[in-house]
Amino acid sequence: MNRYVTAERALRTAAPHALLEAARRVLAQEYAARSVELFLADYGLTVLRPVSVPPHTTEPVSAHSSPAGRAFGAQEPFVEGAPEGCVRVHLPVTVRGDRLGVLSVTLPDGEGARRDLEELADIAVVLAHEVVVAERDTDVYLRARRKDRLTLAAEMQWQLLPGRSCSGLEYELGAQLEPAYAIHGDNFDWSATAERLMLYVTSGMGEGIEASLLTNLAINALRNARRAGVAIDDQAALADQAVYAHYRGRCHPSVLMLDFELATGRAKVVDAGSPRLLRLREGVVERVTFEAQLPLGMFEETDYRAQDFAVEPGDRLVFVSDGVHAVTSPQGEAYGDAALVRAIMSSRLLPAAEVPRAILRELSGPRGRSVPKGDALVVCLDWRGRRPGDHEPRL
Repeated sequence: MNRYVTAERALRTAAPHALLEAARRVLAQEYAARSVELFLADYGLTVLRPVSVPPHTTEPVSAHSSPAGRAFGAQEPFVEGAPEGCVRVHLPVTVRGDRLGVLSVTLPDGEGARRDLEELADIAVVLAHEVVVAERDTDVYLRARRKDRLTLAAEMQWQLLPGRSCSGLEYELGAQLEPAYAIHGDNFDWSATAERLMLYVTSGMGEGIEASLLTNLAINALRNARRAGVAIDDQAALADQAVYAHYRGRCHPSVLMLDFELATGRAKVVDAGSPRLLRLREGVVERVTFEAQLPLGMFEETDYRAQDFAVEPGDRLVFVSDGVHAVTSPQGEAYGDAALVRAIMSSRLLPAAEVPRAILRELSGPRGRSVPKGDALVVCLDWRGRRPGDHEPRL
């Protein structure tokens, strides 16, 4: 445990840009590590890209089929053999359910590596927390995630997001946007307290910078209202006023808003536009519909009404933007109908964090291309519910 404390202190006191150097130094000193590499998932969740610190450089690896990718996907340490009798341990770098990447450590002793595996996994979690904090002060880790250059609109959208996955005792959330490097206006946002989870799923309007600016205004207006402690229907009304005041009805994003009570699964919902919800319950996928209300900012002083909704333990909720459900195949089949149901069923055994990417991969089939022409957003919420004795959120 003294070694762990030493490693934790080294990471917490390292300069924001020097976390990898600190990890290499302390793991070599305390665990005799031969090499240490930090890989971060790219925006498209296709590869794990190295945080390169000369003279140490390495190539990106697959986020799915590589040994590091196995640790990333399963969210469990993975041990493989290495030359000269060494072993390489791949450790998920994850903070509160948000999967950032993988820490790969080469050790000289396989038996010792397995003995220290839990301790090393805890160090990778500490590193994940420090990376999130360090990103306020350095671009090193954000740059490492880029397989391609982001458009300016995409840069604005990714900076607006809370993360791509998170988890609590009662739920697991995962989300993904495509095209990852050129997204315009689709968005998601969430916020949790000890008693509630609020989730927004937004279908943007327009293209490029204009779409991103519209979504930024809407999301920040919703956050401003949420942080003032107002109810979800009043959040919608205040955001509606903010958008209308600026655009005078010319632009109006659509948003589906949900406010869950964690103890019971009961929720209040405001459906202000086009994002859709499908529920997988006991092996059956069905669309859930709400009272359709106006998108934000279409008219002045729109009144919004919250509706009642409830989830049960074991439910999976899949939210899709119009960039997903409005797609048609070459045969004219709407992707949002039978094909979307098939995609949800085929991904039913995956964890929530992997479901959005899996569904969007199937999107390339109906579209006949590898990335969507317009924005496409999928959010997955797995509801476990609260059990007796559950009090603290999962880290």
